[in-house]
Amino acid sequence: MDTKTAIAANKIGLKSPKKSTWAQMKKMKLLYFMLLFPAIMLFIFNYLPMYGVIISFKNFSPGLGIWGSPWNNFEHFERLFTDFMFIRALKNTIFISLLKIIIAFPAPIIFAILLNEIRNQKFLKVTQSISYLPHFMSWVILSAMIIEVFSPQRGIVNFIITAFGGDPVNFLSSKLFFIPVLILTDIWKEIGYGAIIYLATIASIDPALYEAAEMDGANRLKKMLHITLPSIMPMVIILFILRLGGILNAGFDQILNLYNPLVYEVADIIDTYVYRSGLEQFQFDYATAVGLFKNIIGIIFILGANAIIRRRSEHGIW
Repeated sequence: MDTKTAIAANKIGLKSPKKSTWAQMKKMKLLYFMLLFPAIMLFIFNYLPMYGVIISFKNFSPGLGIWGSPWNNFEHFERLFTDFMFIRALKNTIFISLLKIIIAFPAPIIFAILLNEIRNQKFLKVTQSISYLPHFMSWVILSAMIIEVFSPQRGIVNFIITAFGGDPVNFLSSKLFFIPVLILTDIWKEIGYGAIIYLATIASIDPALYEAAEMDGANRLKKMLHITLPSIMPMVIILFILRLGGILNAGFDQILNLYNPLVYEVADIIDTYVYRSGLEQFQFDYATAVGLFKNIIGIIFILGANAIIRRRSEHGIW
């Protein structure tokens, strides 16, 4: 805005947009100050460590340091696609992650819609509290509980099986049953907490829409299908895009605490493979290359999913 325009704007009571922006920032200086600490933490723990990605392009030696170690001409990335263990881990990661998207992702949505239909407030609060609780417990604790529940000798599941004349099953050491146990326990842990954001979205729906639907003779099922579900769909799409960005995150904490060598063939994922390669076998450079590959694929998925959805609808992350 030039000087003449600014003078004219001041005469009629308008403020310069630039000046107005700075004035608003000054008013909210305490909020910006509060934002400063999370920004510093984000920079220190999420951006500074990116410097270490360099070792994926080197034959890293702790004695020589990152810059002193020799370059390897992409040797580690070439190894990725010839390493049988990595290829198996990649296949397992995609398979488990897709199953979680198909089965576990819709679970909080359905649960939130069902909770919204509960009219007894006491029952609703108890149900919500019970469903939230597993989220706040670590997989170290939950895995110990799951191992006991599915134990062939002491578990309640096998007790029921034997009570009906069946033979005990070692679920966590079976290639056939390990993945279903993985999916079910993941749903159990996150369904309540994952439903919170959908419940908040449902609470923002205009009640007049439901009243109008009732006047038109819509029952509760039709109101769920034609009002509740379409209203939360933008949030569902955003969370789905973000979930696709983590397509190669199949649940490291969960699998690490539940799997064993007997199920490596179906349960070994990229994160556990990196853990063994980096921390147990001290192949830090190769493990970093695997992690970098995983993150690049995640970025490609999130950008691609967002682009496709933006072309077909008005919803998306940006």
